[in-house]
Amino acid sequence: MFVSTYNNNGLNDTLMVLLEKSESDVQEFDRVDDLVKISSKETGQVVGYNLFNASSVIDGLENGPVSLSEEDVAKLNAMIEQAGFNQTLEPNEGPHFVVGHVKSCEPVEGSDHLNVTQTEINDGKVVQIVCGAGNIAEGQKVVVATVGAVMPDGMIIWPGELKGVKSEGMVCSARELGLPQESKGIMVLDEERETGKAFQF
Repeated sequence: MFVSTYNNNGLNDTLMVLLEKSESDVQEFDRVDDLVKISSKETGQVVGYNLFNASSVIDGLENGPVSLSEEDVAKLNAMIEQAGFNQTLEPNEGPHFVVGHVKSCEPVEGSDHLNVTQTEINDGKVVQIVCGAGNIAEGQKVVVATVGAVMPDGMIIWPGELKGVKSEGMVCSARELGLPQESKGIMVLDEERETGKAFQF
C-alpha cells in the first residue's frame, strides 16, 4: 500500500509516494537523477519517494491525491530498479472511500465515547475501526475511508491505535468529506446502499 500525491505549485512538478507513516522527523535522502528515496535515519526503513519532473514520466497529473494506474506503477518500479533501490511498489486495489456495513459496535474499555466496530468494506472483508461518533451503531451503512485514503484536508488514513485498540480506517462524517453537515456524528447512508461500492463526493 502506498499513498501518492502530486504538487505542481510549491514543489514544482513533484510526485510524492508515501509508503508508511514516518514516526521520526529525522530522514535521509538518496537521489539518482529525478528520483529521491526517503528513509528513516533511525531505522533505515524506506518511507517514500519523490519524483521530480513527474509530468515527463506520468501523464494526466493534477494537484492533490492521485490514483496511479498499473502502467504508472510499472514506470515507477522501472525507475526505482534502474536507480539501484531495493523496492517494488504494488498497485493499490479498489477505491479508498467506500460504503461500509457496521457488523458490530462495542464500547472501548476505559473510554466514555469510543466504540470499536467490525465493519465490512467489500466482498466480505471486515476491518476493525475505532469510532468516536455518538451516533455510530450496529447495522448502519456508513462511509469508510480505508487505509491509504487522503482526506479532503490532506490527512492520510494510516493503520493506528486508539486507547490501545487497533483501527484500520475511519468512519466519516459529512464534514470530514467536505460535504454539508446536517447533523452531528458520522454520515449514515440509506440501507439500500451496496456494501463495498465506491462513495463519490
